[in-house]
Amino acid sequence: MDSVRDIFKIGIGPSSSHTMGPRRAAERFLERYPEAIRFRVTLYGSLAATGKGHLTDKAVLDILGSERTELVWEPTIFLPVHPNGMRFAALDASGDTLGTWEVYSIGGGFLSEGPGQTQTTQVAYPYTTMDGILKWYGETGRIFWEYVLEYEGQPVFDHMREVWRVMREAVERGLEAEGVLPGGLGLQRKASAYYRRASGMREGLRGRGLLFAYALAVAEENAAGTGLIVTAPTCGSAGVLPAVLYYLYRHHDVPEKRIIRALATAGLIGAIVKENASISGAEVGCQGEIGVACAMAAAAVNQIFGGSPNQIEYAAEMGLEHHLGLTCDPVCGLVQIPCIERNAFAAARALDANMYAALSDGRHSISFDKVVRTMLETGHDLPSLYKETSTGGLAKR
Repeated sequence: MDSVRDIFKIGIGPSSSHTMGPRRAAERFLERYPEAIRFRVTLYGSLAATGKGHLTDKAVLDILGSERTELVWEPTIFLPVHPNGMRFAALDASGDTLGTWEVYSIGGGFLSEGPGQTQTTQVAYPYTTMDGILKWYGETGRIFWEYVLEYEGQPVFDHMREVWRVMREAVERGLEAEGVLPGGLGLQRKASAYYRRASGMREGLRGRGLLFAYALAVAEENAAGTGLIVTAPTCGSAGVLPAVLYYLYRHHDVPEKRIIRALATAGLIGAIVKENASISGAEVGCQGEIGVACAMAAAAVNQIFGGSPNQIEYAAEMGLEHHLGLTCDPVCGLVQIPCIERNAFAAARALDANMYAALSDGRHSISFDKVVRTMLETGHDLPSLYKETSTGGLAKR
């Protein structure tokens, strides 16, 4: 299974699959063929359909050079492995091909050359499903973050500290920023105004308003494509987990040590979903991004408030279950409408899932693993126009 470090990638948005992934692919291809005079990069399927709105062209050209790179857009052609296919070609001075590379950006900034060929940091976890990890808990009495520590070691927690720093700074940057987001929709940043208004509300309403502001802050920073954010598990859902953790850090005096442990648990939830389903909006719709982010945040919060492993599992299950079927239909191919608002609502839903699970004894009918399988099946049943191609749903309005 992938390391939880790979679930939390630090970089610049607006999209992990359409920006981070293609940038990393271009970097690796350039390393292979530094002597090339020209490059040809063909983008297929979802990458081609929404690539310009997601700055895919900029991500590739910044690495290979706009003056010597030809981009070919093929939005109606889908390569067999994944909707986000790319084909790189390196050419010499005579126009002869030095080499080619077919690669896929499969969500969360991950790259794959084909089934079973994902370029990640693999960890020899003995169990890669929630049921298996709960079995490990039954045998050892140790909980989720201890599972991560056991098999990844202390360095993973050093990474979590850096992840938390970047998340915290993204919230605080976003709360200060104002103006119109790039891309042509004329969408005004709202986080700063929400923060000011929420701060003046009575106590019963203030918390929810501040949570919205924190999620908007990170989602707007991501949409701007200028500052560092953390995939959690993707760029499009990057505001959910930071908002929840920042809210607890600022307003419930949760110490950083508990935040770091909660991040490890959240990362484990994301890794389980990626191992057994998908976190790619182009493959399974927004349920694989916002839905998984909500599950990660719900699990993290439940752990912080002392939930048992069964309650933590229940919170994660609800966070994902109640996003089943969520489509990915970004207006104009931008990670703005409806993406930014979805981060705010998913953060609130994560707190609700935590509360519901905390009131229970952790027993319930549908397991997290069953919801993960259902999410994958549902995603494959969705037509491509609802999976990050901007050809259906809200994107047509």
